[in-house]
Amino acid sequence: MTHKFDVVVIGAGAAGLFCAGVAGQRGLKVLLLDHSEKVAEKIRISGGGRCNFTNRDVTPANFLSDNPHFCRSALSRYTPQDFIALLQRYGIAFHEKHKGQLFCDRSAEDVINLLLAECDAGGVTRWQPCSVKNIVKQASSPDDTCASSYQIHSDRGLIEAPQVVIATGGLSIPKIGATDFGYRIATQFGLRLVAPRAALVPLTFDGADWAPFAELSGLALPVLMETAPSDATPKQRKKAVVFAEDLLFTHRGLSGPAVLQISSYWREGQSVRMNLAPGQDLPAALLRAKASSKKLIANELASVVPSRLADAWVGNDPALQRPISDVPDKTLQMLAARLSDWQITPTGTEGYKKAEVTAGGVDTRDLSSQTLESRQPGLYFIGEVVDVTGWLGGYNFQWAWSSAFACAQALVKPDVTD
Repeated sequence: MTHKFDVVVIGAGAAGLFCAGVAGQRGLKVLLLDHSEKVAEKIRISGGGRCNFTNRDVTPANFLSDNPHFCRSALSRYTPQDFIALLQRYGIAFHEKHKGQLFCDRSAEDVINLLLAECDAGGVTRWQPCSVKNIVKQASSPDDTCASSYQIHSDRGLIEAPQVVIATGGLSIPKIGATDFGYRIATQFGLRLVAPRAALVPLTFDGADWAPFAELSGLALPVLMETAPSDATPKQRKKAVVFAEDLLFTHRGLSGPAVLQISSYWREGQSVRMNLAPGQDLPAALLRAKASSKKLIANELASVVPSRLADAWVGNDPALQRPISDVPDKTLQMLAARLSDWQITPTGTEGYKKAEVTAGGVDTRDLSSQTLESRQPGLYFIGEVVDVTGWLGGYNFQWAWSSAFACAQALVKPDVTD
């Protein structure tokens, strides 16, 4: 038996659920399927279980892509205010936590239940778990210019539909079911890929250079962080992306919002730069202390940075383990410069197991920014599987909603023509 639908959406995460619901409510016969038994597990664990579902201040500048303008169209047609209005219609309470980041008051389950209710309102058929073995395009004419359909061989039988939406996400967090399925389908149909990489992920460091800082595990402090190298030109520094967020030391390296943000821009072999005392005029503060204090440098330094960091910073340098009044001005200025512009080269990241998202993906040159349809007619890609990656703070969920909506609005019944 062949199961026939107007559209099959593969992937029951944020983008897939929303796309299926919108398409179903437009009158299309929709099948939503996913290989995982649990629905929207990534939503469920996001935001500490409260789902940072969007950000009030979304702009295209908050996204990375080889084509940075690609996301503009979808974001403009379905905005954070649109999704907020949907939550309000369902009576879901939420709050702003930090820099426009919006979270559910109660639980991420509220967002999942909303999306399932939207699917129910659209009469969406949902199969979970259901694995796809392969997808084959069936042309209705030899020259392939007329309408065609896709045959999807699944473990629940053969499915046929003229339109297929790939919403399978990236490689992040494999323990909840992430796979490379979407990339394989894109490659099968001749679409290009931007090499996937872990993003919004902790950075790691190896060797003796990190040993003094491993003891700071658990320490957090506000920093300014960027990726521009020390020999960058003024023009390069001006264009560098700088994040003012908290840094967290771990046994293996650095984490916290500042590091997660910068990790999306970091490439292997590149250094990261940090101002560990933002807003402080460290040279002036240390020189003032020298004129009036006989305390050890570490004790004076602890007035502008956490004491554990101050101790670690001077601990391996005999020249700094003495009263600040005995230290030459030049040495204090060099100390201030290092704290204000600490440059260090990560050896890697914690990988997909800890990455919140996957950067890279289906090349946007092969997709329509208006509809998310690929060069392969009837085949669409939405959400994280596409080479559009948002900052930390609700931006990736907004891309899921916006790309899903743009796609759902473009889907048509087989007997409808533009």
